[in-house]
Amino acid sequence: MNDKKQKGIQLLEEVLSNLDNPKISLLNIIQKLNRIGKLLDEKKLTGWTDVQLGKIFYKVPLTNLVDSFVKNDQLKTEKTKKEFEQALKLAEDKGILELIDNEELTAKAFISSGQFENIGYIEQRYHDIVKGKKGNDGTYYQANLSNTLSIIKSLAHKKASYYHKKYSYESLPESNFEVLKSFVDDKLLDLNPQLSEQLMLAFKGVSSDKPEEWSQALTSCRRLFEKLADALYPATEEKINGRSLTKANYINRIWAFLDDSIKSDSSKDNAKKHIDLLGSYFQSLYKITNKGVHSDLTRIEAIKTVMHIYLVFVDILEVVQKDISTNNITIYTASLDELEAIGGLNRKIAKEIIKLRVNEKNITKEKLLKIPGVGIKTVNYLLENISIK
Repeated sequence: MNDKKQKGIQLLEEVLSNLDNPKISLLNIIQKLNRIGKLLDEKKLTGWTDVQLGKIFYKVPLTNLVDSFVKNDQLKTEKTKKEFEQALKLAEDKGILELIDNEELTAKAFISSGQFENIGYIEQRYHDIVKGKKGNDGTYYQANLSNTLSIIKSLAHKKASYYHKKYSYESLPESNFEVLKSFVDDKLLDLNPQLSEQLMLAFKGVSSDKPEEWSQALTSCRRLFEKLADALYPATEEKINGRSLTKANYINRIWAFLDDSIKSDSSKDNAKKHIDLLGSYFQSLYKITNKGVHSDLTRIEAIKTVMHIYLVFVDILEVVQKDISTNNITIYTASLDELEAIGGLNRKIAKEIIKLRVNEKNITKEKLLKIPGVGIKTVNYLLENISIK
């Protein structure tokens, strides 16, 4: 193994460790990935990190691209269409589009999200707004900046994992569990980066020699399962087949999701049995961990539970759609700032929507059109960016 490759692998291991440490800045991680790209001669990695570092070669055409797209989407004139097509061609000619996926482009479509500024600058703006206890500073919005940072951190994790696997284990065959784990990690990263990170940390926790870390890992798994239920099937007072679907009944809500999503009765039945088994595990283990009786919890029990999580997630993630996510903003969950920045509304109309959802459990397009000052173009743009489901 040559020195550059060895150094690159060492840095990749540092990056993967840094991603689990909230005290390490995302700028520091991106800078390391940039160096890794150069050491390993991985031009796509180098290019993507250059984008995150705000290099002018990428920043100007990408900013023009998203600005012209938003402008054309709002106005839809021949002039705006031509401007967008020119910006798109320029980005394609420079080979920039192959570096950036649609999720990142969408997240950075507005100035309020930081767009293609240096990631360190975006981090600083976010921390300043949080410290000032404000939703925005007039240009940047806390929710949008947070979304940008979350997406870039998720992509950094995926890239670091991919290149680490490529260079560290290129001569080693994968075990069956590694194949399954990679599938779940990748799918969950697309669905919700925070959930993916929690599952990875739980897996890391059961690899420890300390019983208290096994306990913490299982507590994280239980919370993770609850959050997945929230993402897939939000709580409701309704009952299905006699099963309650309230906030506390997260196992039942995952059942309901599988009922809606899996067509095959046999596959649906197998998935439900697995979820019931995992639910009973959680109930018994929760009593142990809640009492702090770490000595009653064996490492085998902890590992078995985490592996069950992965097996259940395979059943679920094979049918889940990417747009079902706790990150997916809906008309019912969007903040006032998000309705403005993402939905393209003015402050007055955004406030009217907040008032509407206080009184209406089911908001429809027709009800939105009854709000004074709201026309069909406004509603169409809002619903393209914020889900009404």
